[in-house]
Amino acid sequence: MDLEKILPKDGPPINEVNKYIEKYKNDLIVIKYGGNVLIDRNVFNNFITDLSVLNKLGLATIVIHGGGPRIKRELEKSNIQSKFIRGLRVTDKNIISIVESVLIDFNNDIVKSLKDKGTEAISIHTKKNNVIQTIPEAAELGFVGIPNKINNEQILSVINQNKIPVISPLGLDTENQTYNINGDTAAMAIAKSLRSRRLLLMTNVDGVLDKNKKLIEEISSSEIMEMVKDETITEGMIPKINACLDAVNNGVTAVGIINGTKPHSCLWEIFSDKGSGTLIRQ
Repeated sequence: MDLEKILPKDGPPINEVNKYIEKYKNDLIVIKYGGNVLIDRNVFNNFITDLSVLNKLGLATIVIHGGGPRIKRELEKSNIQSKFIRGLRVTDKNIISIVESVLIDFNNDIVKSLKDKGTEAISIHTKKNNVIQTIPEAAELGFVGIPNKINNEQILSVINQNKIPVISPLGLDTENQTYNINGDTAAMAIAKSLRSRRLLLMTNVDGVLDKNKKLIEEISSSEIMEMVKDETITEGMIPKINACLDAVNNGVTAVGIINGTKPHSCLWEIFSDKGSGTLIRQ
């Protein structure tokens, strides 16, 4: 395998990449890319390159994407104001149809872009190959769901064909009603169900920051709970942190929170000694 031809020039060093390919070759990596990260088309193209590299190197990668900014834009076009409770969008019948449509369009965009790079990928969402069975999170949130069952077999069958499953954060209940799912929650549920080696949450911040706004490179679940209690961690970061804690307490070896706007941060996190964000372990 000619790594020089596969790896981007500003990616991690080849000697480190070799070591980590061996380390991860029989493991699953779940990557969630936030919609906030993928607004910029250059960042989006970097993300597509990184996924293509991981696939060419033989790593089993599962992708869950967000779509918050795209959803916000479409709702604004329809003069619909969003209300949030605990960082989650309150979702009525009207909103869920817009959310579903936007996320499926975005999913198709990712899959087409991967195919244009010569990487096979499969769309998974509520209209095609759904793998997330959902129950309502809370009555006040409307059609916001939490996953209660993941179809592992369907995801693994895509992986076994050396294709990338690209999953929208949507699910169906037992009556085929669509629910919007927080992207981090969906990624956590999938990582947990498949007992993946790594869950990477790609966001638009460098990772978990301390009170002095300095990056924490590695932290335990008990230390991070203290940071939530003393309000060092607040608002939109809380669903992300809850997803991380749930994952590391239920079979996922470690979770990384990484700045996906930095070039090839995903590759640096997986294939370098230093990593590129905050690593959370049990």
